[in-house]
Parts: sequence; C-alpha cells; structure tokens
Amino acid sequence: MSTDYKRLTRDGLWDNNVVFAQGLALCPTLAVTSTATNGLGMGLATTAVLVVSNLLVSSVRHIVSPAVRIPVYIVLIATLVTLVDMALNAWVHELYKVLGLFIALIVVNCAILGRAESFASKNSPVPSMVDGLMMGLGFTLALVILGGVREVLGSGTLFASASLLLGKAFSFMELTIIPGYKGFLLMILPPGGFMALGLLLAGKRVWDGRKA
Repeated sequence: MSTDYKRLTRDGLWDNNVVFAQGLALCPTLAVTSTATNGLGMGLATTAVLVVSNLLVSSVRHIVSPAVRIPVYIVLIATLVTLVDMALNAWVHELYKVLGLFIALIVVNCAILGRAESFASKNSPVPSMVDGLMMGLGFTLALVILGGVREVLGSGTLFASASLLLGKAFSFMELTIIPGYKGFLLMILPPGGFMALGLLLAGKRVWDGRKA
C-alpha cells in the first residue's frame, strides 16, 4: 500500500501525467481544448469523477469478485459521470452546451478506469483519493496548457468565457493577449490540437532529458 504522497503528487502532476506521460484520454484532450476554459471545465469534471471513483473502488475492493471487477468499476464510474453531467446541466448550462457530449464520454475515459484498476483496487481509500486528485489535476493542467496554447494562437485570447464556468467574479481572467489579432484558424481546429500536443510532448521530453 503506497502512502508516499509526495511521490503520488509528482507522478500525477508531471512524471506520470495522464496526457504528457501516459498518452491516455487523448480524445477529450484534443476535442475540448480549443480554449483554456473548455479544458479547465473538462479537467475539473474528470478530477471529481477520478477522486470519487477511486474512493468507491478502493472501498469495495475486498467484496467485489475479481471476475466481475471491471463491469462493477464501469457501473460506478457511469453513475458518477451521470451525476456530474446533471450538475453541469443544472448550474453551468452554457458550458454544458459546449462540453455536454464529451462529459458523457468520461465513462469510457481510459485514465479513470486505468487508475481504478492499477491503483485504487490495490490501495486503501485515502491514498486512492490522493492518487485520483493528483492524476485529475495533472490532466486538468495538461488540458489548460494545451487549450491556452491553441486559444492564444487561434484567437489571441486566453480563458475566453471563463465567467460561464467560474462565475462573474472571475471575468478578470478573460484576457486579450494579442489585441487586434485575427487569429490562426487552424489552431482551434482538430489539426491544431495534434500540432500543439506534439510540440508540448516534445518540450516535456527535452525538459526531462535536461534535468536527468
């Protein structure tokens, strides 16, 4: 049972980052990161599901037969995603209209099922929750960075419509980075997502290589 919380934090945020190191959950990563705000919304929703699903899987690990563990995990995750989907629809409807389809796809997010199988099913609830939180925050960080790069290059703004997600008090986050910039349309289209992600993956590899 792992209780090295410093290690769990470093793994989730950087060393074993869901996107930059494991290469998982690339469908939502590329689909919703046309803006940093969309990435933040998807990342926070996924983090909530990761934390609670890890807690539930860890809590039932001794009473679920290994033969049916995967279907049980999927049912638990699907229930949590449904609750998150309904909450977004009720309280953040404008953002829900942008992310609605992809929120439902969290059920089959391989990062969530992967952490349930590889960590939560083998560890106690508290370390499992920390692992879920850090993996979720690392995923959120990756989506915000990728979304930020695409948004700045694609439209010259950063955190556009952040007030829809966080409330009017956070409208100060809505920045115009390049005034008068008409934007590079390719960066907010799917090909731009692949290009930006490739550059970020290369940058992480160079950074890690220099540190090593």
